[in-house]
Amino acid sequence: MKLIAQSENIENFSSNNYIYVDKTEYLYNLINNYERVFFSRPRRFGKSLTLNSIRTLFEKGVDPYFKGTWIYDKWNQNRYPVLHFSFLKYPTTNVKEFNHSICQTLRDFASRLNISSYTDDAKFTNLIRNIFSAMPYEMKIVVLIDEYDCQLSANINNPKLYEEFRLLLRDLYAVLKGEKHIKFLAVTGVTRLKDVSIFSVGSDIKDLSYHHAYSKMIGFTRDEIKKYYFDYLKIGVSCVENKSLETVTDDDVELFIDKIAENYNGYCFDEFCENKVFSTYSVNNFLQDIVQKRKVVFGDYWYDVGGIPSILKNYMESHDIDLKKFLSSEIEVNYDDFMNPTSLLDINENVLMYQTGYLTLKSEINRPFRIKLGTANKEVSSALSSLLCEKFFNSDAVSAYFDAGEVLKKGSADDIISHLNSVLVSIPYDKYPVENEPILRALILMYLTGLKLDVRAEQENSKGRSDILVNFDTRRVILELKFSETGRDVDSLLKDAVSQIKSREYGFENLGDRELLQIACVFDASKDKRKITLFCVVGR
Repeated sequence: MKLIAQSENIENFSSNNYIYVDKTEYLYNLINNYERVFFSRPRRFGKSLTLNSIRTLFEKGVDPYFKGTWIYDKWNQNRYPVLHFSFLKYPTTNVKEFNHSICQTLRDFASRLNISSYTDDAKFTNLIRNIFSAMPYEMKIVVLIDEYDCQLSANINNPKLYEEFRLLLRDLYAVLKGEKHIKFLAVTGVTRLKDVSIFSVGSDIKDLSYHHAYSKMIGFTRDEIKKYYFDYLKIGVSCVENKSLETVTDDDVELFIDKIAENYNGYCFDEFCENKVFSTYSVNNFLQDIVQKRKVVFGDYWYDVGGIPSILKNYMESHDIDLKKFLSSEIEVNYDDFMNPTSLLDINENVLMYQTGYLTLKSEINRPFRIKLGTANKEVSSALSSLLCEKFFNSDAVSAYFDAGEVLKKGSADDIISHLNSVLVSIPYDKYPVENEPILRALILMYLTGLKLDVRAEQENSKGRSDILVNFDTRRVILELKFSETGRDVDSLLKDAVSQIKSREYGFENLGDRELLQIACVFDASKDKRKITLFCVVGR
C-alpha cells in the first residue's frame, strides 16, 4: 500500500512510494495554452505542490518523477532554468530584509546559470533587470511565484508597512511584465488584488482562479479519492463496520466516501458552480489517522494545523463584522466586490472569507448578478463558528464554558439553560445586540457548532422545522426559541413554543432509541434581563 505524502516536492514521491493524485493533464494544458497565469486558493490546498510539479517538469523532465502519470509520454518541452520565489520564506515585518532576501534568491539563481556579467544592486527590482540584461539573447527561463500576497496579508493592520510591500510587489511585476526571457510565469496566492498591478488593465497574466477547465486542478475529486486511496477507504469501512477487509464491498466504500464528503468536500472554485473538490490536506490527514489509530474520527485538520489565518484574524481585529450577513445560510456579494477587490485594507469581509476558505461559491459567477457564498462542509462550518465565537463572545468568558457537550449530553434542562445564559451574557451588547429571534438562534448555533457538536438549525420534519436540534448517541436535545423585545409577553410566547413543539412533533424524526429532551424557551431582550428567562420541558 502506498504511503500518504508528507512532502510538497514531487521528487520525493517516487523515492518514498507516496500516493500521487495525477493532475498532470491539467498542468500539460495549462503550460501549452498559456504563457502567464495566476490562480488563488486557500492555504494548504496544494498550490505549492502544483508549482513544484511545474518546476520539476521544466527543470528535469518527466523521468523518473512522473512515471505512470498522464503526462509521462506526452511532455515534449525543452528544459528551462526556473526562478522560484516562495514568499512564505521571506520576511514579513521588515521591507529591507525582504528586499535583501529576494536579492539573495536572484544572486543564487544567476550563479547557477553562470551569469556573472550583471551589475549587482541592493534593490531587487534593479538587480532582476540587470540579470535579465546579462542573459544571452536566446535564453528562456520559467518564473514561479508562490504565495505572492504573504507580506500583504501579514500587514493588514499596518497600513504603512502594507503600502511599502505593495509598492515593492507592484515594481516586481512591472519588471516581469513583457520580459522576453520568460518562457512561462505562474503566480499563486490566497487573494487577488488590483492594487499590486497583477490584475490591472493591460496585465498579461491570465487569472484562472475561477476558470471552469481548471477548477479541479487543485483539490481532490470524489473519483480521485476512490481511485488513489481505495485501500485506505477499505480500512476505514472495516473500522466503522467492524468487518474484515475482504468483506468490504464497493457500496460500503461509496457510503464511506459520502461521510468524508460531508466533512471535507464542497469547495467550489468554478465560475459555473458545477465542480466541487475536497480539501487535500484534510483528506490526507483523515485517512492517515485511520491507518495509524485504527479508528475513524472526523477531525478539523485544516483548521487545527493553521488555526485562524493571520490575514483573517488581523482583519477581524480591526474591522466591524456584519453579524446578520455572517450568520446567513447564504451570503450575497456584489459582482465587482467579488471579482475586483482593490486592497486587503478595504476588502469586503465576505469576499475575504471566501478567499481564505471559510466560505465557498454557491452560485455562478455571472455579471452583473450578485454572487452567493456559503460554507462548504462540516469542518469549515465548525471552524467558522469557532472563529466567529472569538469575535462575538467574550473569549475569556467563553473559554470557561466549553463543557457544553457534556452539559447538553447529560445535564438537565436547568443545566442547559443556565449554561446558554452564561454564554449569551458574554456578548458585548453595545457592539452585537441580540435584536431578534434569528440572531439569537444563529448565535447559539454558532457556539454549539464551534464545539463540534452534531447540531442542526431549522431541522425539517413532515410538520415543520425545529429551531435547534443537537444529536448525541444516547440523547437528542430540541430547543424551540422565542424572542421578547420587552419581556411583557414572555408567558404567551412560552405557551406558543410549547404548542409548536407538541403540534409539530419536533425531534421524533429518526430518533431511534435516543432520549428526547424538548425545551421551549423565551429570551427576554429587555435591558435588565438579556437572557432566557422562561423555559419549559415538553413531555413526550
